Amino acid sequence: MAVKFCFRLPRQSSSPVLMNGSEYKAESSQATVLLIHGLTGTPNEMKGLANFFYRRGYSVLCPRLAHHGEPLHILKRAKWQEFYQSVKETLLKIPTDQTIFVAGLSMGALLALLLAEEFPERISGVTCLSPTLFYDGWNIPWSHYLLPLAYYTPIRYCAYFKEEPPYGIKNERIRGKVHEYYKNASLDDVSEVAQYGYPYFPVTLLCELRLLIRNLMKKMSRIRTPVQMIQASEDDMTSVKNSQFIHDHVASVQKEIVLMHDSYHVITADQERRAVAQKMNKFFCRIRGVAPGGALNGKEEEEREEKVEREEGACRQT
Repeated sequence: MAVKFCFRLPRQSSSPVLMNGSEYKAESSQATVLLIHGLTGTPNEMKGLANFFYRRGYSVLCPRLAHHGEPLHILKRAKWQEFYQSVKETLLKIPTDQTIFVAGLSMGALLALLLAEEFPERISGVTCLSPTLFYDGWNIPWSHYLLPLAYYTPIRYCAYFKEEPPYGIKNERIRGKVHEYYKNASLDDVSEVAQYGYPYFPVTLLCELRLLIRNLMKKMSRIRTPVQMIQASEDDMTSVKNSQFIHDHVASVQKEIVLMHDSYHVITADQERRAVAQKMNKFFCRIRGVAPGGALNGKEEEEREEKVEREEGACRQT
């Protein structure tokens, strides 16, 4: 990640980017899946999972985290508590007769764990997808380890990380689409944020992530909800140590780590996205005490899924 400094971002007069959350209500559904996107990401990165679970009879909610879709000068001043409030409000809207599962990507995984700690009676299971407690992946530059020096100085308000390849994506076709937008994007360019997320990552948000992690660490030992961690063994942003740390520190009796071997960080959109959905479905079904049903196996079923993705315009991004 390259670092860029800007002391005054342009104040855009245009409306926020259209980046609404998604809601899929299945008829006669007895279970709901709440999907949480990552920091500077979009609900679009969870769209494949949403379609998968909806077609299997789940109702699905994909909220937009607070201030995501806004110009960068607004997003950079957001607090982690606002992100958490976004998902908490969504959870509280789900009918109490529903079996609720929560899954989050990257920072979204941490928000999912916080929900499980606060609402143990409502949440039946959590899936942490590429959880981010430590940025220790193979593509993290050495300069990242100097960030603590910026946390306590005004530098944090004017420093931005520019996203660089592979953008958490191993699939070359998908990565190429992201690159077309990111390579020439300026700090105030939000033209395709709804599809691909923000090309720049404000250091102020890394400060907020650090505070969120600190808060979660204090509560992790109180989490007893079944927890599943799914992570790529080649994760370019966060190593498997992140999943192992959660596994070792939550008090859940039912917990597991699932490793994917042909993906990078954004496993919800990468080469093994169908396998990720299958693993989640099996985990949820074990908790519910029902057969998985509708598992993706065989070339014919895989082709059907790909056709649905094309028709729905499921664009993959970081």
